[in-house]
Amino acid sequence: MRKRGALGAQVEIRVPFYDVDSINVVWHGHYVKYLEEARCELLDSLGYGYDAMRASGYVWPVIDLQLRYAHAAQFGQRLVVRAELVEWENRLKINYLICEATTGQRLTRASSVQVAVCMQTREMQLASPAALVDAVRRKLESDASEHAA
Repeated sequence: MRKRGALGAQVEIRVPFYDVDSINVVWHGHYVKYLEEARCELLDSLGYGYDAMRASGYVWPVIDLQLRYAHAAQFGQRLVVRAELVEWENRLKINYLICEATTGQRLTRASSVQVAVCMQTREMQLASPAALVDAVRRKLESDASEHAA
């Protein structure tokens, strides 16, 4: 993972048969869906998942996605996919790390950037909507009070 985020979440995934190719390794395109699982977990932990985004009047298309593969995942392997929020004031930037669950070996690292687009006007926003910024602030405050107790 490139940069530690202010907030994070992780999911565990067991590689299904239908994600592997003829040599029993995960086809490179399926890693994106693993990232999405972790991103959803992170956004849901903020109380700003995709339903809340739409309810606030915004969609958040991915405008940049970068992946670096170090080792291939294989059928049946248990993976831990971690997503960490590193930027949220002007865009949503999330860094990811996919590791083998048992050994912790890094398999893939990635990052994604999403921007807010107003559903009504279809205009890209230059700053993140208050709904997201407030959700992050609340989560940071909640986490800080939990650690203080």
